[in-house]
Amino acid sequence: MPIDAAGALGAAPQVREIAWDHKDVQLYHLGIGAGRPATDPGELRYTLESRLHVLPSFATVAGGGAPGVIRALSVPGVDVDLAHVLHGGQRLRLHRPVPVRGRATAAARVVAAYDKGTAAVLVLRTEITDADGPLWTDEAEVYVRGEGGWGGERGPSGRPSPPPAEPADHVAERVLREDQALLYRLSGDWNPLHADPEFAARAGFERPVLHGLCTYGATLKTVVDTLLDGDVTRVRAYRTRFAGVVYPGETLRVRMWRPAGAERYGAESGEAGEAGEVRVAVSAVERDDAPVLADTVVRYG
Repeated sequence: MPIDAAGALGAAPQVREIAWDHKDVQLYHLGIGAGRPATDPGELRYTLESRLHVLPSFATVAGGGAPGVIRALSVPGVDVDLAHVLHGGQRLRLHRPVPVRGRATAAARVVAAYDKGTAAVLVLRTEITDADGPLWTDEAEVYVRGEGGWGGERGPSGRPSPPPAEPADHVAERVLREDQALLYRLSGDWNPLHADPEFAARAGFERPVLHGLCTYGATLKTVVDTLLDGDVTRVRAYRTRFAGVVYPGETLRVRMWRPAGAERYGAESGEAGEAGEVRVAVSAVERDDAPVLADTVVRYG
């Protein structure tokens, strides 16, 4: 049966209380590849509790539980086979820096449902608020094969845009661990696609694949460390589209373009810096630079 788009869009928000502390943050950072070399001062910002800073993409796992791409499948009107589900994209907007420990309320609801004919696309938006007000907003774009056909709006094009034609301003490579997916899933995404070879085969993959949100986090860390002097608090927003799979053990090539004319901020306080955005493209080195993240932008202040 096709997805009941009206039912999904009309459903009440899913509200839950979430909490996290330094152990959750450290585990997440290790799950995306932080801590190598283990004694590097830059890495200790992600791994040592006395120096800990929170990479904003931690927001996608804060509080544990299923990620947005899975929570969208529990909305009324959505009853699909998990093997037909792909994570299409992710967006994050920071209202304040993510604290090392916190308690907050997460309210999630489907805000869009698109009919692609042979597939459906759902957009699940989650608003996170603590006692001091809004913390962050994230959106997960969920692609479900074989669940279109109800005659709904097609929505925006799902085709990734090509990266800029000019050479990247910065290029970095990040080698992933063979057990990267097994480590990352301890932060809450237990989808067997990332661990069970038989399930991965049923979903059409040669072996278990890395979580898209693991690549998402590893990429943001690369941008922060390369261009923002490791200052996680400068990230204002981050978005991407998942263009292909990554297999644990592969090498990510992260290309970064920093547009000219970045604005200045904070001059009146004597702590002036740049505000702008970084465009990013990520590929898998071992597979002839097969694209894995596209339409990726990090906004910073």
